[in-house]
Amino acid sequence: MKPVWIIDDDRSIRWVLEKALARENIEFKSFASAEEALGALVHGVPQAVISDIRMPGSSGLELLQTLREQYPHLPVIIMTAYSDLESAVSSFQGGAFEYLPKPFDVNHAMELIRRALEQSQRKNAAVAESPVVPDILGQAPAMQEVFRAIGRLAPSHATVLINGESGTGKELVALALHRHSPRAEKAFVAINTAAIPKDLLESELFGHERGAFTGATAARRGRFEQAEGGTLFLDEIGDMPAELQTRLLRVLSDGNFYRVGGHQPVKANVRIIAATHQNLEERVKQGLFREDLFHRLNVIRLRLPPLRERREDIPLLAKSFLQKSACELGAEQKSFSEAALQYLMAQDFPGNVRQLENLCHWLTVMTPSRVVETADLPPEWRSPAASSEVAGEWRGALARQVALALQRGDPNILDTLAKQFESTLITQALQHTGGRRIEAATLLGMGRNTLTRKIQELGLDGESK
Repeated sequence: MKPVWIIDDDRSIRWVLEKALARENIEFKSFASAEEALGALVHGVPQAVISDIRMPGSSGLELLQTLREQYPHLPVIIMTAYSDLESAVSSFQGGAFEYLPKPFDVNHAMELIRRALEQSQRKNAAVAESPVVPDILGQAPAMQEVFRAIGRLAPSHATVLINGESGTGKELVALALHRHSPRAEKAFVAINTAAIPKDLLESELFGHERGAFTGATAARRGRFEQAEGGTLFLDEIGDMPAELQTRLLRVLSDGNFYRVGGHQPVKANVRIIAATHQNLEERVKQGLFREDLFHRLNVIRLRLPPLRERREDIPLLAKSFLQKSACELGAEQKSFSEAALQYLMAQDFPGNVRQLENLCHWLTVMTPSRVVETADLPPEWRSPAASSEVAGEWRGALARQVALALQRGDPNILDTLAKQFESTLITQALQHTGGRRIEAATLLGMGRNTLTRKIQELGLDGESK
């Protein structure tokens, strides 16, 4: 059995509980702050937690909410003074396993801890065969705001629009909203609207009847029907074709849709969570996104910060990803030196959390030593001076190309050069990775589905495998 964690800035309280747990031969760990405990999560999750409510730094209630989002089955006992109890109960009813008013009777405290351990063991047995859902990690203020938003939004049925750059974890947030909602027992269905050709997207979303088009030899349920009673996650909604925007608006307006080739309306009982890396207001102004659909989706907006805005989370994430990679690959557990972590914290990570995770995966396989130093990072991470020199060269070449195009009076210069630029980037990345699209997408800082779509649009299919 894993240990019980005691979290209290009062040394005497920790001492009393430690002695009581030791008498019962229950393993324990003690922490003087919520931050110290959260930092220890990368080394393992406790069986149960007993925490004070008022501590320097993050409070016990903030700790409770973070643990609830990441480990919903972990029982947390909150110790409160009588003056705190009413606000704690009213704000987090149902969140904590139990409340222990101070001053407390040690026997009563041990009874609560034993009950918490029994529940934890039952819950663990019940979910042992459930699929593992990745955790959302973060101690930065920006991520704490995200966790608080998830806690407030999860119980509702409201439509949510998630904004965030590629690789920030938009689908993880959508999944967390579903897991903690009244729809958690039903399906969570995700679809990337940018990765599916527009002539197939309608059938993917709404299904089709037999004979609706060539090749439709049988009726097929679409994603809306697959998500019945649950949650439908529409990723990269900003790239949805105009005709599909109209159909989606109709579903959001009256709750009904028609299969392709169908004549009977189908009732849709799903919660919509949409996500995009784009500025939808700008897309509306450009006439690329319907304003009425934007307002339907924009009921509640949640912004995910890029990794460069929460650099203090990089050590926590990097350690977690190294641990995860070692488990997945059956490899030796590695750790970062302090110098390597400081170096990573100074990087911008255009591919965000996904890029950091892939870097840790690479290091787990390629680094011979147990401690990862800055010198062990891939070559492209270690030569900022060379990168700056190369950047100056290609910008000069680009300036000359633009000047020539202007002199010739070429039309659509921006569009032409942008396509050439994207084509060159993608081709070089694919050559570098031997045609492996996931690795190429990570290096370029874009989602793999976005890369697939651009390969098709630019006619680069022959460059990848």
